[in-house]
Amino acid sequence: MDTAIQEAFRSQYRAGLRMLRECIERCPDEIWGEVTDRFPRTFWRIAYHTIFYTDLYLCVDSDSFQPWEKHVWHGRLLWTDDETGVPPDETPLTQAELVEYVDKIYRSLDDRLAAMDFSSTESGFSWYPISKFEHQLVNLRHLGVHIGQLQSLLYAKNVELSWVGRG
Repeated sequence: MDTAIQEAFRSQYRAGLRMLRECIERCPDEIWGEVTDRFPRTFWRIAYHTIFYTDLYLCVDSDSFQPWEKHVWHGRLLWTDDETGVPPDETPLTQAELVEYVDKIYRSLDDRLAAMDFSSTESGFSWYPISKFEHQLVNLRHLGVHIGQLQSLLYAKNVELSWVGRG
């Protein structure tokens, strides 16, 4: 495997995970679990969804995924079946818990990338009929899109954030 490719992925995942971590840490308490008419998803749910899928798709394949010990099954989804957008029994995870989850992925990143065969024509996930290389590009794009969404919510509350470049 080309070490330059592995290093580029490592750098971009590290930068993205640090940006996600900063969004979680800087989120004001009043919007952590807030649902509004304008925005039916809570901040914590978007953050959890982002972390969960980053974690899942950094696995070699779907069979090797081991859910985080504090995994909230419905938390990975960005929608619910009721009008409020929040399941009736939902207790949001805390900022500290989500930072812990981000840090877990950050610490495991080198080993996980080293285990990947970026030349594989299969992603390792039956619902993603693309190459492993392209699947990692999709995963980074997903991470970035939701970081932008969280940043937008924070900027609307006048929360200043720093830009994190290379990992």
